[in-house]
Amino acid sequence: MNKSLRQLFTIVVALFVILGMSTTIIMAIRANQLTNDARNVRALYHEYGAPRGSILAADGSVIAKSDPSNDSFSYQRSYSAGELYAPVTGFFSISQRGWSGVEASRSSLLSGQSEQLLWQRFKSLFTGQENKGANIETSIDPKIQQAAYNSLGSTDGAAVALEPKTGRILAMVSTPSYDPNQLASHDMSQANSNYGVLSQDATNPMLNRATSQLYPPGSTFKTVVAAAALETGQYQPDTQIPAGASYTLPGTVTQLTNAVPQADGADGKISMEDALAYSSNTAFAQLGVSLGDNAVSSMAKKLGFDSPITVDGSDYTGTPWVTSKFPTDINDDKLALASIGQGDTVVTPLQNAMVAAAIANDGKLMQPTLVDRVRSADLSVISQTKPTVMSHAFSADTANKLTQMMEAVVTKENTNLAINGVQVAVKTGTAQIGNGNTSIDGWVIGFAPADDPKIAVAVVVHNVDLYGSFAAGPIMKAMMQEALAE
Repeated sequence: MNKSLRQLFTIVVALFVILGMSTTIIMAIRANQLTNDARNVRALYHEYGAPRGSILAADGSVIAKSDPSNDSFSYQRSYSAGELYAPVTGFFSISQRGWSGVEASRSSLLSGQSEQLLWQRFKSLFTGQENKGANIETSIDPKIQQAAYNSLGSTDGAAVALEPKTGRILAMVSTPSYDPNQLASHDMSQANSNYGVLSQDATNPMLNRATSQLYPPGSTFKTVVAAAALETGQYQPDTQIPAGASYTLPGTVTQLTNAVPQADGADGKISMEDALAYSSNTAFAQLGVSLGDNAVSSMAKKLGFDSPITVDGSDYTGTPWVTSKFPTDINDDKLALASIGQGDTVVTPLQNAMVAAAIANDGKLMQPTLVDRVRSADLSVISQTKPTVMSHAFSADTANKLTQMMEAVVTKENTNLAINGVQVAVKTGTAQIGNGNTSIDGWVIGFAPADDPKIAVAVVVHNVDLYGSFAAGPIMKAMMQEALAE
């Protein structure tokens, strides 16, 4: 081989190497980046060129589906009762990538591109049948969801309902909400305009407050402190603990007081049960300091605090949301405040529902799940969610004593939350917020029936001027009544 041929050969080989490298970069390394690039119209046509799977409520009703369309995109995504179910579904859009809800967490299954649907795609190559996405069956009970949504109305708030024994999410509502249909439009300019309006709305309607907003829990956190105390074996519901009309935070001149005189106790003492029933700040602040940072924070962690919660029934496609926090390694003055759900203690409504559910389930905290099962287009089951224990937070004995104490919250102080013929276990909360503590986050957590729990609920109403019993209590009650009527 002469010199010219060798040079030509070398050049040809080098070009093939460059071609191979560039192809590898495009096909393997940058594939996902290019697919997700908003400018990649071909990817959009591919996604919209096949029917995306439906999202269903627990009763089989369809809450999101794709229908044939007569435009360049073959299928149109639509949402029934869009605002009602938006925190569950999220949205699917030609112009914006959804970042929440089942549309995001189970996107590959819905689009039919998941590895779990490989056999289905293989068959479609030979049969000529259209590749269809999988259907996602959620655990949402439409009646409980509707009751929560109607009761929240125009308020800024959220509600979550769980099935205590399984962790299934029966309702997940956030208000104000938005209509995903506004973002599913095939008119890209209109979809972008709608997204701009929603994303700039001061009320933040696209935020799922149930899972992605942190609030001070107020007195609902006293259930966690009570659980820590009962677990030591040194406290019982009738144990007399220090209370009083006021309590000076350690090392400060700041004084805590109580909302009602019954919470002061007698002669500076009050029973644990009455302290919870009348929501004694002075009692639980002192109890938290007496138990110590380690005991209270350890109980909080067992109940899910300080850990990301994955929700949708799958570890590998789940969406972790914001993490509830209980402060650690803090001085006693801050521990006292944290023990009554103020200071640096913050929770999501989902987390607070998990606390109620753990008490209802003999101290066992279940993994919350939103997806019951996944079915292929031929209705065969691809996957089915099984209940999973997250932790054994405390003993059944502690759970029974806490239930007794939470029933007293209703019978002794909040009779407006009673349900005829049903024992209800509840803890209300009134968290002070804003400059000068001038406003309130009204809370309630609870479960029913207390002797055989079917539903555990957490509700928060933000920035109101009512105690939790009156701001959030009626919403919880409506959800429970709907659940127990079935």
